[in-house]
Amino acid sequence: MTEEKKGFFKRLVSGLTKTRDNIASSFENIFTGFSKIDDDFYDELEETMIMADLGIETTTNIIEDLKVKVKEAKIKQPEECREMLINIIKNQMLVEDDAYDFEDKKTVVLIIGVNGVGKTTSIGKLAAQYKARGKKVILAAADTFRAAAIEQLTEWSNRAGVDIIAQQEGSDPSAVIYDAIAAAKSRNADILLCDTAGRLHNKKNLMDELGKMRRIIEREYPDAVCETLIVLDGTTGQNALAQAKQFKEVGNINGIILTKLDGTAKGGIAIAIHSEMDIPVKYIGVGEKINDLQRFDPDNFVQALFQKDEETEE
Repeated sequence: MTEEKKGFFKRLVSGLTKTRDNIASSFENIFTGFSKIDDDFYDELEETMIMADLGIETTTNIIEDLKVKVKEAKIKQPEECREMLINIIKNQMLVEDDAYDFEDKKTVVLIIGVNGVGKTTSIGKLAAQYKARGKKVILAAADTFRAAAIEQLTEWSNRAGVDIIAQQEGSDPSAVIYDAIAAAKSRNADILLCDTAGRLHNKKNLMDELGKMRRIIEREYPDAVCETLIVLDGTTGQNALAQAKQFKEVGNINGIILTKLDGTAKGGIAIAIHSEMDIPVKYIGVGEKINDLQRFDPDNFVQALFQKDEETEE
């Protein structure tokens, strides 16, 4: 592990403390407190996972999978299936090898999600990180419904030292995208990160708006990859899952940015979203600093979520 990854893993472990406290003791009690694997054992396990916001559907799938594997391996002791359970959860969250290919191509990234989830901040952090890796980045302030969104994004563009394309509050968001694409092409930018409005009056408006943006990107910049990422607030638990489902109806989503995991006992929602939506969590945020948003690593996440306290201190 590089120093930066080690540092992030430490912050992840500490960020997931509330979730771990919420489930770890129950989790350990199940594995050490039951003398055999029976219905009571599975019921208890199911309840603990639902409490951690893994959701009923995901929990049911995991438990069913565990039952099959326990039977196949002829396991009798609860403690023996601990690792098995952890591996099943990891497998629910696999991120494909090509999930981040867009970062190394000419790309337009549409960042969507409701207001208040950390959209603009996530864009700022990604911009700073991409720039640090030598990428030429441009930001597009296409959330024109809130003056504060344009100001906030401008502030981030200054902090990250990247260009921003913005118009007045109330402008047509698609016109901002059009201008930003022209700028990205003429300045030979690698990545164009587009902020979008958090909410329009109804789903049809949102659908029309995002559809219009995508058409402009495809028409004006056919050589670029168009990546759509939805930002979800980890502290809202099942609510985040509901938002993801609504946005998925609006259009194709390539990945999820899950923020604010450091402030919640509902960290298990990452597993539920990934599993139920069949959309990978690509980035997770565990704090305010620029490097507190990182690529999602299922192994590290599950390890940070389920490891015992003495392991976390190492």
